Amino acid sequence: MTPEFQLEFLSKVQRLFAEGDFTATYKFALLISLSDLAVERGTDSNETLVLPHQSIGLKFIQIYWQQSAPFSGHDVLVQNLGTQASVVTAISNFRRKNQKLNFYSANSSNDFKKLLSSVTATVKSQPIKYIQNLGGKAETFLFESNKTSVTLMPGVAYCLRRFQPLIQQLCKTYWVDHVRGNKRNISLLGKDDDLESFLFATPRQTLALISSGLRKLSNKCFYCQGSLREADVDHFIPHSMYPRDLAHNFVLSHPSCNRSKSDTLAAKPHLQRWLDFLVANENDLIEIGIEAGVNVDASTSLSVAFWGYENGLSSGSQAWIRANNYEPVSKDYITMLS
Repeated sequence: MTPEFQLEFLSKVQRLFAEGDFTATYKFALLISLSDLAVERGTDSNETLVLPHQSIGLKFIQIYWQQSAPFSGHDVLVQNLGTQASVVTAISNFRRKNQKLNFYSANSSNDFKKLLSSVTATVKSQPIKYIQNLGGKAETFLFESNKTSVTLMPGVAYCLRRFQPLIQQLCKTYWVDHVRGNKRNISLLGKDDDLESFLFATPRQTLALISSGLRKLSNKCFYCQGSLREADVDHFIPHSMYPRDLAHNFVLSHPSCNRSKSDTLAAKPHLQRWLDFLVANENDLIEIGIEAGVNVDASTSLSVAFWGYENGLSSGSQAWIRANNYEPVSKDYITMLS
Protein backbone atom coordinates (compact mmCIF):
# COMPACT_ATOMS: atom_id res chain seq x y z
CA MET A 1 0.00 0.00 0.00
CA THR A 2 1.54 3.29 -1.09
CA PRO A 3 2.32 6.02 1.46
CA GLU A 4 0.16 8.37 -0.63
CA PHE A 5 -2.88 6.10 -0.29
CA GLN A 6 -2.37 5.81 3.47
CA LEU A 7 -2.08 9.59 3.85
CA GLU A 8 -5.23 10.10 1.78
CA PHE A 9 -7.07 7.56 3.95
CA LEU A 10 -6.01 9.32 7.16
CA SER A 11 -7.03 12.65 5.65
CA LYS A 12 -10.51 11.29 4.93
CA VAL A 13 -10.79 9.91 8.48
CA GLN A 14 -9.76 13.30 9.83
CA ARG A 15 -12.43 14.93 7.67
CA LEU A 16 -14.96 12.43 8.99
CA PHE A 17 -14.37 13.67 12.54
CA ALA A 18 -14.26 17.31 11.48
CA GLU A 19 -17.14 17.38 9.01
CA GLY A 20 -19.31 14.40 9.99
CA ASP A 21 -22.61 14.89 11.82
CA PHE A 22 -22.28 13.21 15.23
CA THR A 23 -25.65 13.53 16.95
CA ALA A 24 -25.08 10.12 18.59
CA THR A 25 -22.09 7.87 19.29
CA TYR A 26 -23.01 5.35 16.57
CA LYS A 27 -20.41 6.53 14.05
CA PHE A 28 -17.62 6.15 16.61
CA ALA A 29 -18.87 2.62 17.33
CA LEU A 30 -18.99 1.84 13.61
CA LEU A 31 -15.39 2.96 13.04
CA ILE A 32 -14.25 0.89 16.03
CA SER A 33 -16.24 -2.12 14.79
CA LEU A 34 -14.80 -1.91 11.28
CA SER A 35 -11.24 -1.61 12.57
CA ASP A 36 -11.76 -4.54 14.97
CA LEU A 37 -13.14 -6.74 12.23
CA ALA A 38 -10.35 -5.72 9.85
CA VAL A 39 -7.84 -6.88 12.48
CA GLU A 40 -9.67 -10.14 13.11
CA ARG A 41 -10.55 -11.04 9.52
CA GLY A 42 -8.48 -8.92 7.14
CA THR A 43 -4.98 -9.14 5.73
CA ASP A 44 -2.23 -6.64 5.02
CA SER A 45 -3.07 -6.42 1.33
CA ASN A 46 -4.99 -4.32 -1.15
CA GLU A 47 -7.91 -6.77 -1.10
CA THR A 48 -11.50 -5.85 -0.35
CA LEU A 49 -13.12 -7.35 2.76
CA VAL A 50 -16.79 -8.35 3.04
CA LEU A 51 -18.30 -7.83 6.51
CA PRO A 52 -21.88 -8.99 7.15
CA HIS A 53 -24.14 -6.38 8.74
CA GLN A 54 -24.89 -8.90 11.49
CA SER A 55 -21.18 -9.14 12.41
CA ILE A 56 -21.10 -5.36 12.80
CA GLY A 57 -24.30 -5.50 14.84
CA LEU A 58 -22.71 -8.05 17.18
CA LYS A 59 -19.70 -5.74 17.61
CA PHE A 60 -22.08 -2.91 18.53
CA ILE A 61 -23.65 -5.03 21.26
CA GLN A 62 -20.20 -5.94 22.58
CA ILE A 63 -19.07 -2.29 22.61
CA TYR A 64 -22.26 -0.92 24.17
CA TRP A 65 -22.82 -3.81 26.61
CA GLN A 66 -21.08 -2.18 29.57
CA GLN A 67 -22.28 1.28 28.57
CA SER A 68 -25.90 0.13 28.77
CA ALA A 69 -25.57 -0.49 32.50
CA PRO A 70 -26.39 2.26 35.04
CA PHE A 71 -23.48 4.64 35.63
CA SER A 72 -22.32 4.59 39.28
CA GLY A 73 -25.47 2.68 40.19
CA HIS A 74 -27.80 5.42 38.98
CA ASP A 75 -29.11 5.91 35.43
CA VAL A 76 -27.81 4.85 32.00
CA LEU A 77 -25.79 7.61 30.35
CA VAL A 78 -27.50 9.32 27.42
CA GLN A 79 -25.63 8.85 24.13
CA ASN A 80 -27.79 10.88 21.75
CA LEU A 81 -28.61 14.56 21.49
CA GLY A 82 -32.29 13.63 21.09
CA THR A 83 -33.94 10.66 22.77
CA GLN A 84 -31.70 7.93 24.15
CA ALA A 85 -29.88 5.98 21.42
CA SER A 86 -32.10 3.03 20.45
CA VAL A 87 -29.19 0.57 20.57
CA VAL A 88 -28.45 1.56 24.17
CA THR A 89 -32.13 1.27 25.09
CA ALA A 90 -32.45 -2.16 23.45
CA ILE A 91 -29.36 -3.56 25.19
CA SER A 92 -30.33 -2.00 28.53
CA ASN A 93 -33.81 -3.56 28.34
CA PHE A 94 -32.30 -6.92 27.42
CA ARG A 95 -29.90 -6.79 30.37
CA ARG A 96 -32.69 -5.92 32.83
CA LYS A 97 -34.75 -8.85 31.56
CA ASN A 98 -31.80 -11.28 31.57
CA GLN A 99 -29.78 -10.21 34.61
CA LYS A 100 -28.07 -13.57 35.08
CA LEU A 101 -26.60 -13.56 31.56
CA ASN A 102 -23.27 -12.02 30.61
CA PHE A 103 -22.40 -10.98 27.07
CA TYR A 104 -21.12 -14.44 26.13
CA SER A 105 -23.84 -16.56 27.75
CA ALA A 106 -26.51 -14.25 26.34
CA ASN A 107 -25.54 -15.17 22.78
CA SER A 108 -27.41 -18.48 22.86
CA SER A 109 -30.74 -17.09 24.07
CA ASN A 110 -33.73 -16.43 21.82
CA ASP A 111 -34.04 -12.91 23.24
CA PHE A 112 -30.47 -12.20 22.13
CA LYS A 113 -31.28 -13.21 18.57
CA LYS A 114 -34.08 -10.62 18.60
CA LEU A 115 -31.72 -8.05 20.11
CA LEU A 116 -29.07 -8.73 17.45
CA SER A 117 -31.65 -8.41 14.69
CA SER A 118 -32.89 -5.08 16.10
CA VAL A 119 -29.40 -3.64 16.62
CA THR A 120 -28.26 -4.78 13.16
CA ALA A 121 -31.26 -3.06 11.55
CA THR A 122 -30.44 0.18 13.38
CA VAL A 123 -26.78 0.01 12.41
CA LYS A 124 -27.69 -0.59 8.77
CA SER A 125 -30.22 2.26 8.59
CA GLN A 126 -28.20 4.86 10.46
CA PRO A 127 -24.38 4.87 10.80
CA ILE A 128 -23.72 2.59 7.82
CA LYS A 129 -25.97 4.76 5.68
CA TYR A 130 -24.62 8.13 6.80
CA ILE A 131 -21.02 7.77 8.04
CA GLN A 132 -19.52 8.57 4.62
CA ASN A 133 -21.33 11.92 4.38
CA LEU A 134 -18.60 14.54 4.59
CA GLY A 135 -19.47 18.21 4.48
CA GLY A 136 -22.97 17.38 3.25
CA LYS A 137 -21.68 15.23 0.39
CA ALA A 138 -21.47 11.44 0.17
CA GLU A 139 -17.92 10.17 -0.41
CA THR A 140 -17.59 6.41 -0.71
CA PHE A 141 -14.10 5.90 0.68
CA LEU A 142 -14.66 3.27 3.40
CA PHE A 143 -17.13 0.74 2.01
CA GLU A 144 -20.01 -0.06 -0.28
CA SER A 145 -23.15 -1.51 1.30
CA ASN A 146 -25.82 -3.91 0.06
CA LYS A 147 -28.77 -5.64 1.76
CA THR A 148 -26.69 -7.99 3.92
CA SER A 149 -23.13 -6.69 4.15
CA VAL A 150 -20.59 -3.97 3.58
CA THR A 151 -17.52 -4.43 1.38
CA LEU A 152 -14.49 -2.46 2.48
CA MET A 153 -12.94 -0.66 -0.48
CA PRO A 154 -9.54 -1.86 -1.80
CA GLY A 155 -6.81 -0.93 0.67
CA VAL A 156 -9.22 0.12 3.44
CA ALA A 157 -8.84 -3.10 5.47
CA TYR A 158 -5.06 -2.62 5.30
CA CYS A 159 -5.32 0.97 6.55
CA LEU A 160 -7.79 0.06 9.31
CA ARG A 161 -5.34 -2.61 10.47
CA ARG A 162 -2.32 -0.33 10.16
CA PHE A 163 -3.90 2.61 11.99
CA GLN A 164 -6.25 0.73 14.31
CA PRO A 165 -4.78 2.04 17.60
CA LEU A 166 -4.94 5.63 16.31
CA ILE A 167 -8.53 5.26 15.09
CA GLN A 168 -9.57 3.62 18.36
CA GLN A 169 -8.05 6.42 20.43
CA LEU A 170 -9.61 9.14 18.29
CA CYS A 171 -13.02 7.48 18.59
CA LYS A 172 -12.68 7.09 22.36
CA THR A 173 -11.63 10.71 22.85
CA TYR A 174 -14.51 12.06 20.78
CA TRP A 175 -16.90 9.55 22.40
CA VAL A 176 -16.02 10.65 25.94
CA ASP A 177 -16.38 14.30 24.95
CA HIS A 178 -19.75 13.59 23.34
CA VAL A 179 -21.15 11.85 26.44
CA ARG A 180 -19.68 14.42 28.83
CA GLY A 181 -21.01 17.27 26.71
CA ASN A 182 -24.59 16.00 26.78
CA LYS A 183 -26.50 18.22 29.21
CA ARG A 184 -28.70 15.32 30.32
CA ASN A 185 -25.66 13.55 31.76
CA ILE A 186 -24.52 16.46 33.96
CA SER A 187 -26.36 15.21 37.04
CA LEU A 188 -24.66 11.79 36.75
CA LEU A 189 -21.11 12.91 36.02
CA GLY A 190 -18.83 14.45 38.63
CA LYS A 191 -15.57 16.31 38.15
CA ASP A 192 -13.47 13.32 39.19
CA ASP A 193 -15.40 10.50 37.53
CA ASP A 194 -13.43 8.11 35.35
CA LEU A 195 -15.82 8.18 32.43
CA GLU A 196 -13.40 6.66 29.92
CA SER A 197 -12.82 3.64 32.15
CA PHE A 198 -16.57 3.09 32.53
CA LEU A 199 -17.14 3.34 28.79
CA PHE A 200 -14.18 1.27 27.59
CA ALA A 201 -12.14 -0.48 30.31
CA THR A 202 -12.58 -4.10 31.37
CA PRO A 203 -15.01 -4.18 34.36
CA ARG A 204 -13.45 -5.12 37.70
CA GLN A 205 -15.89 -8.00 38.11
CA THR A 206 -14.68 -9.48 34.82
CA LEU A 207 -11.04 -9.12 35.85
CA ALA A 208 -11.77 -10.79 39.19
CA LEU A 209 -13.35 -13.79 37.46
CA ILE A 210 -10.43 -14.03 35.01
CA SER A 211 -7.91 -13.78 37.85
CA SER A 212 -9.63 -16.49 39.87
CA GLY A 213 -9.73 -18.83 36.89
CA LEU A 214 -6.10 -18.26 35.88
CA ARG A 215 -4.96 -18.81 39.48
CA LYS A 216 -6.22 -22.39 39.18
CA LEU A 217 -3.96 -22.95 36.17
CA SER A 218 -0.75 -21.50 37.61
CA ASN A 219 0.50 -19.65 40.65
CA LYS A 220 3.53 -18.21 38.83
CA CYS A 221 4.04 -14.88 37.12
CA PHE A 222 3.61 -15.53 33.41
CA TYR A 223 6.65 -13.41 32.54
CA CYS A 224 9.34 -13.94 35.18
CA GLN A 225 7.96 -17.28 36.44
CA GLY A 226 8.31 -16.15 40.06
CA SER A 227 5.73 -17.16 42.68
CA LEU A 228 2.62 -15.00 42.83
CA ARG A 229 1.14 -13.38 45.89
CA GLU A 230 -0.34 -10.25 44.43
CA ALA A 231 -1.25 -10.61 40.77
CA ASP A 232 -2.40 -8.38 37.93
CA VAL A 233 -4.49 -9.61 35.03
CA ASP A 234 -2.50 -8.55 31.97
CA HIS A 235 -3.55 -8.42 28.32
CA PHE A 236 -0.74 -10.30 26.53
CA ILE A 237 -1.39 -8.26 23.38
CA PRO A 238 -1.70 -4.85 25.04
CA HIS A 239 -5.19 -3.51 25.62
CA SER A 240 -4.02 -0.19 24.19
CA MET A 241 -3.42 -1.93 20.85
CA TYR A 242 -6.56 -4.06 20.75
CA PRO A 243 -9.07 -2.99 23.43
CA ARG A 244 -11.35 -6.03 23.36
CA ASP A 245 -11.38 -8.77 25.95
CA LEU A 246 -10.36 -12.21 24.68
CA ALA A 247 -10.13 -15.14 27.08
CA HIS A 248 -6.94 -16.43 25.48
CA ASN A 249 -5.23 -13.04 25.71
CA PHE A 250 -5.22 -12.85 29.52
CA VAL A 251 -2.27 -13.88 31.70
CA LEU A 252 -1.38 -13.32 35.37
CA SER A 253 1.74 -11.37 36.27
CA HIS A 254 3.46 -9.61 39.11
CA PRO A 255 2.26 -5.99 39.30
CA SER A 256 5.89 -4.91 38.75
CA CYS A 257 6.23 -7.04 35.60
CA ASN A 258 2.91 -5.72 34.32
CA ARG A 259 3.96 -2.11 34.89
CA SER A 260 7.35 -2.71 33.27
CA LYS A 261 5.88 -4.39 30.18
CA SER A 262 3.15 -1.74 30.06
CA ASP A 263 1.82 -1.25 26.51
CA THR A 264 4.64 -3.03 24.67
CA LEU A 265 4.65 -6.37 22.91
CA ALA A 266 6.30 -9.28 24.71
CA ALA A 267 9.61 -10.75 23.47
CA LYS A 268 10.11 -14.18 21.88
CA PRO A 269 10.47 -16.28 25.08
CA HIS A 270 7.16 -14.88 26.37
CA LEU A 271 5.48 -15.31 22.99
CA GLN A 272 6.52 -18.96 22.81
CA ARG A 273 5.33 -19.50 26.39
CA TRP A 274 1.99 -17.92 25.49
CA LEU A 275 1.53 -20.13 22.43
CA ASP A 276 2.32 -23.21 24.52
CA PHE A 277 -0.04 -21.95 27.24
CA LEU A 278 -2.93 -21.73 24.77
CA VAL A 279 -2.44 -25.31 23.59
CA ALA A 280 -2.02 -26.76 27.08
CA ASN A 281 -5.01 -24.95 28.59
CA GLU A 282 -7.47 -24.61 25.70
CA ASN A 283 -10.52 -26.09 27.48
CA ASP A 284 -9.81 -24.31 30.77
CA LEU A 285 -9.46 -20.95 29.04
CA ILE A 286 -12.79 -21.48 27.29
CA GLU A 287 -14.45 -22.19 30.65
CA ILE A 288 -12.85 -19.09 32.19
CA GLY A 289 -14.01 -16.95 29.28
CA ILE A 290 -17.57 -18.26 29.40
CA GLU A 291 -17.83 -17.52 33.12
CA ALA A 292 -16.38 -14.02 32.66
CA GLY A 293 -18.46 -13.30 29.56
CA VAL A 294 -15.65 -12.66 27.08
CA ASN A 295 -14.76 -14.00 23.63
CA VAL A 296 -13.47 -17.59 23.80
CA ASP A 297 -12.38 -18.08 20.19
CA ALA A 298 -8.66 -18.90 20.26
CA SER A 299 -8.33 -18.20 16.53
CA THR A 300 -9.38 -14.57 17.12
CA SER A 301 -6.65 -14.16 19.74
CA LEU A 302 -4.08 -15.64 17.37
CA SER A 303 -5.23 -13.36 14.54
CA VAL A 304 -4.91 -10.35 16.85
CA ALA A 305 -1.44 -11.48 17.94
CA PHE A 306 -0.32 -11.94 14.33
CA TRP A 307 -1.61 -8.47 13.49
CA GLY A 308 0.02 -6.94 16.58
CA TYR A 309 3.47 -8.33 15.85
CA GLU A 310 3.13 -7.62 12.13
CA ASN A 311 2.40 -3.99 12.97
CA GLY A 312 5.30 -4.04 15.41
CA LEU A 313 7.64 -5.31 12.70
CA SER A 314 6.56 -2.68 10.17
CA SER A 315 6.83 0.17 12.69
CA GLY A 316 10.18 -0.87 14.18
CA SER A 317 8.77 -1.67 17.64
CA GLN A 318 10.81 -3.03 20.54
CA ALA A 319 9.62 -6.15 22.36
CA TRP A 320 9.84 -6.38 26.17
CA ILE A 321 12.11 -9.03 27.67
CA ARG A 322 12.32 -7.79 31.26
CA ALA A 323 12.64 -4.44 33.04
CA ASN A 324 14.76 -2.07 30.94
CA ASN A 325 15.57 -4.86 28.48
CA TYR A 326 14.12 -4.97 24.97
CA GLU A 327 14.80 -6.44 21.55
CA PRO A 328 13.54 -5.39 18.08
CA VAL A 329 10.48 -7.17 16.73
CA SER A 330 11.85 -9.28 13.87
CA LYS A 331 10.47 -11.63 11.22
CA ASP A 332 11.09 -14.49 13.65
CA TYR A 333 8.02 -13.34 15.60
CA ILE A 334 5.83 -13.59 12.50
CA THR A 335 7.22 -17.06 11.76
CA MET A 336 6.30 -18.21 15.25
CA LEU A 337 2.70 -17.12 14.70
CA SER A 338 2.35 -18.40 11.12
